[in-house]
Amino acid sequence: MQAVSAPLTILKKYWGYTAFRPLQEEIIRSVLNRQDTLALMPTGGGKSVCFQVPALLTEGICLVVTPLISLMKDQVERLKKQGVPALSVHSGMPYAEVEKSLRNAAEGAFKFLYLSPERIQTSLFERYVAELPVNLITVDEAHCISQWGYDFRPAYLQISALRKAHPETPVLALTATATRMVRADICEKLALRSPAVLARSFVRENIAYSVCAEESKINKTMAVLKAETGCAIVFCGTRRRTAAVAGRLREAGLPAEFYHAGLGSEERARKQEDWMQGRVRIMCCTNAFGMGLDKADVRTVIHYDAPDSLEAYYQETGRAGRDGLPSAAILLYRPSDITELQRRPEIKYPPMAVIRKVYAAMVNFLQLPAGTGGGRYFDFDVMEFSRRFSVPLLLAYNTLKILEQEGILALSENIFLPSRVCFTAGRASLQQFERDYPALAPLVKGLLRTYEGILDNPVPVSERQLGRLLRRRPAQIEGELQRLQAYGLLDYEPCKDSPQLFFPYDRAAAADLQLDMKRILEKKKSYAARIQSVCDYIQDNSVCRSRQLVIYFDEHTAPDCGICDVCRARQRAGAPSPRFEEAWPAIRAQLSRRPLSPGQLEESLPEYPAARIQEILRFLQDEGRIIPDEEGRLHVG
Repeated sequence: MQAVSAPLTILKKYWGYTAFRPLQEEIIRSVLNRQDTLALMPTGGGKSVCFQVPALLTEGICLVVTPLISLMKDQVERLKKQGVPALSVHSGMPYAEVEKSLRNAAEGAFKFLYLSPERIQTSLFERYVAELPVNLITVDEAHCISQWGYDFRPAYLQISALRKAHPETPVLALTATATRMVRADICEKLALRSPAVLARSFVRENIAYSVCAEESKINKTMAVLKAETGCAIVFCGTRRRTAAVAGRLREAGLPAEFYHAGLGSEERARKQEDWMQGRVRIMCCTNAFGMGLDKADVRTVIHYDAPDSLEAYYQETGRAGRDGLPSAAILLYRPSDITELQRRPEIKYPPMAVIRKVYAAMVNFLQLPAGTGGGRYFDFDVMEFSRRFSVPLLLAYNTLKILEQEGILALSENIFLPSRVCFTAGRASLQQFERDYPALAPLVKGLLRTYEGILDNPVPVSERQLGRLLRRRPAQIEGELQRLQAYGLLDYEPCKDSPQLFFPYDRAAAADLQLDMKRILEKKKSYAARIQSVCDYIQDNSVCRSRQLVIYFDEHTAPDCGICDVCRARQRAGAPSPRFEEAWPAIRAQLSRRPLSPGQLEESLPEYPAARIQEILRFLQDEGRIIPDEEGRLHVG
């Protein structure tokens, strides 16, 4: 075990801090003791320090699995600036670049290797993984491995292969949100051995939560953002709404932009940078925005549309107040929104016949014959597909998600695939071509000199780099490459910056499509339960908002926050907290599952004294909130 002062020395050297944040030191000590660890830390709580410090204190390389490519790039750049060698490998990178990176990592040239989960299951990575001198396996956003979590990603199930390749290496799983059931699932799926489970309180003392019933959501949004002049995020449920809300806010004189995954990468990067640098105060966005971004001074987070889980809501509101200063999280709803939420499970999980029909339309759209397409990316504009085949857009997305979770295909909306070139003519033909077409000869020579292996395999090329080399504009290089292709000298695939549909295997005929419908129906049931938790949160005006959220994550002893809309209303009325509020959410949760006798209820809530439970039960019966049946078992009234 390292000396106690060693982690602090590393922290000060690379981050300039003289003390750890809550829970960081406990996690670091657990990892340095080579113990498998599951750590629950709120968004913005400093998760990266928890694996970067122990990795820097230990010989070898730390593997970091994360689905967030923007976070990968950001952390790799930060580490490089700090003098720490790091690199990332993610979907969309060309084969040769991935192989070079893995070879360098295996030779011990780096301290951190960031991976997207999809890379773990490739044959190339499997070839190198055993050679990597791994000192720690870190799994970020670990809740994605659980089929009962709110953001399940099938590729995460492959992470256990890392443990098989490095059975003695400790694993650190990190997440901001996980219920007790999801925590158990994480430990099982990652094969954690007697893990230390370390968790910070889910209470965010500086965030004032509010739920507002508003027929005119836009007017309420304007009023809030005019009253609060700090940085803000407005989460919207659809891409179209992000643009519409931003437009209305600008009309009202508020500096707003919009962001969603359907924008081009350059436009997304520009808008993100403008917001990070304070040139834009308000960002209206889908939940594609903000993952992996660390902006401390967000004062307000507004949910224009309710999310479909309290996990997502908690994580998204956690973008506010990372500097510890007072902040607000406001959820807007109309009564009709509750009905719409409760209909979502039926929409999100269509029947098998409908899935087959949409799948057949998708492969028809791609002109992809059965038995082909394995390992390839295809341009896929879901809106154009929806229009041409008359498939409702939401149905198209939901079907894609099911097919993705079943491992049939994968949709990547933020992928960038560089241009690729491979000569199809031999050297003798190329030399003759250079003599016959001297205007194109410099590009031929430039390609051969700059890109090794281009005569044998497709290699990634940069039109910009070639333009600098030959003193031509990138567009001119692109035109000349197209001419060389027309002459039959090479194959040229221009870069792709549009959504890509990836088939890991040759595609099956629609009639032969095999899905585990029993598992899909179980997911539907779990999803419906999460939806109901959101509806309960919106409609329950009797219990502190902060306490409702933390109780959902099995933290039952938190006090009322005193700053949410429920607490403020109580203070304005001058009324004391009702006695049942201390335990009512926990009692309601237990009785919602099944009726219980008073004695069984006491056993299920060991954190409350039996006498206190009995007192509260009497009060709740008087209020009509719980009702005993003929056998004395209690039901929610």
